[in-house]
Amino acid sequence: MITDEELKVEGLRALTEALGDVQAEKFIALIMRSQFDYTKWQRKLWVEKSVEEISDAAMKLRNSKPS
Repeated sequence: MITDEELKVEGLRALTEALGDVQAEKFIALIMRSQFDYTKWQRKLWVEKSVEEISDAAMKLRNSKPS
């Protein structure tokens, strides 16, 4: 288990790698200014996917990136 600070750093790194600096900052601003319920959002995000499909996609993505 990593610390909260490490999680924030890794999360920000993941966002900037995936979206770029500007879009990552825009994403954070959108989350901060709205009444955002992450759990509800996640439930709607991949409605058509099974847990296994999501897990497989995550593992493929993880394995495709250099350590």
